Amino acid sequence: MVDSTNINATVRTLKDYVKQWTPPVMDRYKDDPFTTLIGCLLSLRTQDATTFGACQRLFAVARTPETLRALPLPELERLIYPVGFYRTKARTLHAVAETLITRHGGRVPDDLDTLLTLPGVGRKTANLVVTLAFGKPGICVDTHVHRITNRWGYVATKTPDDTERALRRILPRRHWRLLNDLLVTFGQHLCHPTSPWCSRCPLAAMCARVGVTRSR
Repeated sequence: MVDSTNINATVRTLKDYVKQWTPPVMDRYKDDPFTTLIGCLLSLRTQDATTFGACQRLFAVARTPETLRALPLPELERLIYPVGFYRTKARTLHAVAETLITRHGGRVPDDLDTLLTLPGVGRKTANLVVTLAFGKPGICVDTHVHRITNRWGYVATKTPDDTERALRRILPRRHWRLLNDLLVTFGQHLCHPTSPWCSRCPLAAMCARVGVTRSR
């Protein structure tokens, strides 16, 4: 089982292993806090390829809160379609732009608690902005991080928020920022929700396979 005694080896193995695959889409938008924030909101419940297309179209015409706010809602919906819940997300993006302009001087906050006050921003998005855009410590827990760390037996939690709290207690701080990138890539390509490729996994010998009923 992956535990505190071998988590360092686990992370080292994953860092080398995932190099064969394309990094998650949000790696393309980590140099600017605004595009990181908006890109993450677009990515929720949406596949990477769809998110990337929407980001390309949107950021070609709006890369600041001011230019985003100025877009008519129907135009914004057209640009981000077909991301999941695109109409709701378009309204959220307008609200985020308005809040950034009126409350934060047009700048994206760099701390978790303030980010969580923005419309539509939950802990996953806030942690991703803190870690990717500002290089600060944080643990972004999405479905992949939650599933895989439980599958390993490293944590035993019911929700992503519970997983984040558990990881903040037990995961060495030097691994916090890396974990999401590693496990998103690993989860997309190998450690699938159903029928993971255990026969190909470099971590098979130490994985507890919690909840795995079928594998390849």
